[in-house]
Amino acid sequence: MTQNILRIDASMRKNGSYSRALCTKLIAQLKRQTSSSVKERDLVDGIPIINEAWIEANFTDVAERTAEQRSVLSFSDALISELTDTDTLVIGLPIYNFNVPAAFKAWIDQVARAKVTFRYGENGPEGLLENKKAYVIISSGGTQLGSEVDFVSDYIHHVFSFIGIKDVTIIDSSGIGRNEEKVIADAHAIIEGI
Repeated sequence: MTQNILRIDASMRKNGSYSRALCTKLIAQLKRQTSSSVKERDLVDGIPIINEAWIEANFTDVAERTAEQRSVLSFSDALISELTDTDTLVIGLPIYNFNVPAAFKAWIDQVARAKVTFRYGENGPEGLLENKKAYVIISSGGTQLGSEVDFVSDYIHHVFSFIGIKDVTIIDSSGIGRNEEKVIADAHAIIEGI
């Protein structure tokens, strides 16, 4: 059985990106374990920010949406289809100014949709994207995961759980500016152990 991998690169740097290099290594490791197909979504290519027309279309009943509203949501639908068809996500995520890059937040806004990827039930929100595994490689120059200024790792766990992806492994490559050689060596060791 073929494993479907969705690779998402959130670094705005095509060259010299630690998260991109570690994503490539992790995908090679996963492909050694089982037959895999890889779909790539590079956020440097652009992700639209949701706006009033998007929100209005999203909250209009599916049966009542106009052609224009369906068009407004078509990019979001395509991103959600990628997630639905995926078994494993591999995400390269740098920290920019203590948070996720704006393009990654825009991607989250496009895929976190009520009645599509989550719903509100009697016991609160229920994620609808189940039985998926996510590996998130978090890189930073100075922000250390687990520190008082780590606003990313808890957010990642929460937002993915919210849409149903509860099996999330974070691969720490933070603090590269302090000790690049050790941080990268440790990240390589984690990936090699997967």
